[in-house]
Amino acid sequence: MNASAPTTAETLRSALAGLLDGLPPKQASAAVERLIANYRGATPTDAPVLRDRSDVAAYAAYRMPATFEAVRAALDGLAEAAPEWVPGSHVDVGGGTGAATWAVDATWDGPRTTTVLDWAEPALALGRELAGRSSSEALRGADWRRAVIGIGIDLPDADLVTVSYVLGELTPQARRAVVAEAARAGRAVVLIEPGTPEGYLRIREAREQLIEAGLKVAAPCPHDGACPIEVGQDWCHFSARVSRSSLHRKIKGGSLPYEDEKFSYVAATRFPVAPVPFRITRRPQIRKGLVLLELCGPEGGEAAGLTRATVTKRHGDLYKAARDADWGQEWPPPADA
Repeated sequence: MNASAPTTAETLRSALAGLLDGLPPKQASAAVERLIANYRGATPTDAPVLRDRSDVAAYAAYRMPATFEAVRAALDGLAEAAPEWVPGSHVDVGGGTGAATWAVDATWDGPRTTTVLDWAEPALALGRELAGRSSSEALRGADWRRAVIGIGIDLPDADLVTVSYVLGELTPQARRAVVAEAARAGRAVVLIEPGTPEGYLRIREAREQLIEAGLKVAAPCPHDGACPIEVGQDWCHFSARVSRSSLHRKIKGGSLPYEDEKFSYVAATRFPVAPVPFRITRRPQIRKGLVLLELCGPEGGEAAGLTRATVTKRHGDLYKAARDADWGQEWPPPADA
């Protein structure tokens, strides 16, 4: 794990500062509204979502910090399942301005080759500019390439392939092609989508495709079996806390100093991993003298699938751990936690 993760996040915020200088606020806000519609998966397309410098600046200012935190949380799930593994190469598919590359840099130390693929040249140009302000050799040395993200995509082999907030922009056929190629090219594949019912369904379908391709699920699921959630009744998603900068508030407003980014994800590998025993799938409900935990468990056995655990004061240290537990964490906590 990378001990300099907070520094990476601070460096990114610093690099983003000043991006909107000279851009009229109304133009920036209009770009943000259009991008949010695409982000929510309402308008799948085979064309680049980021069209010009104003689009890219608005996206980077408003969405990049949230994307960074969501991807970093997903990568933490992979890192927890494979604590000794460190990727020596990374390909980011549809990487835009590079939020996922910053998240990888915040998760793992060590030398690494990085390739960012996107079909929008303005996004690649700004991503290269932002990365150039980092002290990380992996970021500053990244290869930013223009590529069509869809049917016919050809990825270089890599230890890690990330595809974040991209699948919703694609047609179903293009989506399957991208996931198939990521599964072929990567020793580890991490897919992240918005934490909406639609985003979850895309991750669910991609998860099944990765398993069919021979990969093993590392996170968030404790198993490789079918998702136990009944479609239409609920959806699997998690939350990452995002600090709002003055730049962020300038674009979209809001008085709180933070927001919560909801996301769905799957991490799968071609090497052995140790998934968590159980995953907390909702924010713990703290009551007087007890904590209610919604859990996803392993296949088979008495506690398979979706379960609820009630932890009370008589559980001693486990009760204290439950009160401190958070949505998305493993349960029970590791012995060294």
